[in-house]
Amino acid sequence: MKFIISGKNIEVTSGLREAVESKLGKLERYFTPETEVIVTLSVEKERQKIEVTIPVKGSIVRSEQVSSDMYVSIDLVEEVIERQLRKYKNKLVEKHRDSGSFKQEFFNDSDADDTNDGDIKIVRTKRFGIKPMFPEDACIQMELLGHDFFVFSNAETDEVNVVYKRKNGTFGLIEPEFN
Repeated sequence: MKFIISGKNIEVTSGLREAVESKLGKLERYFTPETEVIVTLSVEKERQKIEVTIPVKGSIVRSEQVSSDMYVSIDLVEEVIERQLRKYKNKLVEKHRDSGSFKQEFFNDSDADDTNDGDIKIVRTKRFGIKPMFPEDACIQMELLGHDFFVFSNAETDEVNVVYKRKNGTFGLIEPEFN
């Protein structure tokens, strides 16, 4: 993979460059050597943001992550892109499409096809601050993150709600009902 790393309001130090190439280099097994990875690091006040765009045949793989620490943002963006690649892989396999920029190993990798043996196992816990927002704003935030659902504090009711994307492209809202 060819990395194109730039910075906005931040100097791309050798340490940052090494962290990006090391973390995103894990994805190298999926792509052909000539695949370009466009990385933009930026700082706005306390926000350390990384944007990664990987053009692949007929589509792009993209993620943008923000945190208070650039190295945390780098870790987050790698996890999101790997999840997107699993979804994309399944779509390619279903449609029997041309593999484009992907190596054959991408399709042979079994981690996306792991079957559950019946045991429920929580493998990751996420914690994040919840700020009050309106459901429509939560939908926009969910779309920007590329997620299928988004947990937020409803500014109208002061309750924790969830918005989610429905199969037909519309949105749903889950509100708690206490008995």
